[in-house]
Amino acid sequence: FDGRQAVARRKKSSTAGDLFDLVAVLPWWVGVGLAVLAYVLLHRFAAEEVAVAASANQMGSVVAAHLYKALAFWGQYLLPLIFLVAALASAIARHKRHGLITRVAGDSDGSALRAMAWKDFERLVGEAFRMRDYTVIETGGGGADGGVDLRLAKGCETFLVQCKHWKAFKVPVQVVRELYGVMAAEGAAGGFVVTSGAFTSEARAFVRGCNIELIDGPKLKAMVDAVLPTVRERAESQPAAASTAVSSK
Repeated sequence: FDGRQAVARRKKSSTAGDLFDLVAVLPWWVGVGLAVLAYVLLHRFAAEEVAVAASANQMGSVVAAHLYKALAFWGQYLLPLIFLVAALASAIARHKRHGLITRVAGDSDGSALRAMAWKDFERLVGEAFRMRDYTVIETGGGGADGGVDLRLAKGCETFLVQCKHWKAFKVPVQVVRELYGVMAAEGAAGGFVVTSGAFTSEARAFVRGCNIELIDGPKLKAMVDAVLPTVRERAESQPAAASTAVSSK
C-alpha cells in the first residue's frame, strides 16, 4: 500500500475531502474496487420499495426509510465518483514517483538528483523507503528545509526522516541534533537524514552511538538503484491486481 495517509498538519476539510484523501493514499486499483462495491451496495438500498405507513406509530420509521433511500440514491453516484477520482489521483502520484525512481536510477553522473526540485526530492525519498517495505506518511513539510518531512512505520516501530536537498552546502550537525531531539520527544525507534549533497564531519561524528542514519547523495543514488527492480515488479503486477479486485465484486 501506498502508505502516504492523512498528513499531521491537515486543515479542516469536508467529509468528502477526508474520504478522498484516505482513498488516494491506497493503490489505485483499491479505489476502483471500492467504487464498484459502493455502487452495488447503495444501489441495492436505493432500489428497495418503502412501505406506506399503516398507522401514525409507523410514521417515524417510514420517514427514516425514505431518508435512507434518498441518501442511498445520491450516494450510489457520489461515493463511486469520489473513489474513482481518488483512484486516478493515486495512479498519477504513483506513476510520478516511479518516474522519479527510474530517472535517478538511469542517471550515471547524479545530475538528475541534483537538478530535482525539493518537493520531488521528498517524493523520491519517500518512494525509495516504500520500496523497502516501510509505510510512509508525508507530513507535508514546511518548505525545502521545514521540519520532519516523512514518518516511516515498519511493524510497531516509527522512524523520522529529514530531507535536505542542499546542493551547495554540507548538512551541519545542528540538523542532526534537531532530529535527535524530535525522535526522543516522540519515542521514535530511529531516524534518517537524507541529502543530495554531503554531511559535515561533525554531523557524522554526532550519529555515532545514535540510531540515526545519514544518507548522502551517492548513498541515496545506490538506494534508488537497489529498489528499481521492485518498482518495475510492482508496476507490472498492479494491472493484474486491479482485474482481480474488480472481478471479485
